[in-house]
Amino acid sequence: MSSKASTAATVALLVGGLAGIALTQPSLARTLHDTKAREDVYLFPPPAELRVLTLGHSAAAVDQLWVKLRIEFGIHFSEHRPFPDVYHYIDAIIALEPDFAPVYKYLDTMVLYSTGTQTGADALRVRDYLERGTKERPGDREVWLHYGQFLAFSASSHVHDPALLESWRKEGALALSRSIELGEDADRSLSVAFLLNEAGERDAAVRSVRRAFALTDDPAVREQLAAQLAKLEATDEQEAAQDDARFVDNAWHRDYPFLSRGSFLLLAPRRDTLRCAGPGHETADCSTDWHSVLPSANRGIDR
Repeated sequence: MSSKASTAATVALLVGGLAGIALTQPSLARTLHDTKAREDVYLFPPPAELRVLTLGHSAAAVDQLWVKLRIEFGIHFSEHRPFPDVYHYIDAIIALEPDFAPVYKYLDTMVLYSTGTQTGADALRVRDYLERGTKERPGDREVWLHYGQFLAFSASSHVHDPALLESWRKEGALALSRSIELGEDADRSLSVAFLLNEAGERDAAVRSVRRAFALTDDPAVREQLAAQLAKLEATDEQEAAQDDARFVDNAWHRDYPFLSRGSFLLLAPRRDTLRCAGPGHETADCSTDWHSVLPSANRGIDR
């Protein structure tokens, strides 16, 4: 074969190859895209079996599951793909470590922004998860805050039953009130009082404001809370709030004057350790809860 014929054959082969690529590339690209868009396969066993397979290393397994969940959620969210396996990850994490704090603080976002079309059933499931979080972590103000915010505000985007929403708003306001008791910003109590008062729970609204008044160290917030008590026509409660605030201030200056008032309130009330040791000492003098030792509690004002 002459050199000219060899060159011509090479050029023809090259042109044929390029033509083949041009013809097959679009269909291959569509196939690859469709393959990537398919639902992923959840590779972990059910929670009960997963606990056995961890061989006692549940904390390490939870860390891996949590990292995997965050990565998968980010990928699905950026690609605008449903992520129904989010429930499998959450159930597995809670089964292995029921008091794992991060999952309760982010699961509402992961569920309601990852399952495609969100329904009331998704919102109900989120509520159940968050309610369990308050039981597993009863002293965690952030868990109570997320629970309250979801019920009082976020759930309305996914639940359309007016009666259920009203019930959830009231429950959410009470949860927010609990978060304030545990150290959340006291200025949230103004919105909590509004929600409770709108739900016909005036007494609960007054209690929420009074407690916040006693525990906040911000003069501007105290002024707003006092105005709210006046608006609620709670004269006796206003006096009780003043007494509670003075009680806290006296305890602060007497026991830990070198701390800020806010830092002091993070500590439990001072008590006699020897007298309060062991079971059977659940009295106000041995309480670890500020609200149990405030003057308003001892005066019989509803707590």
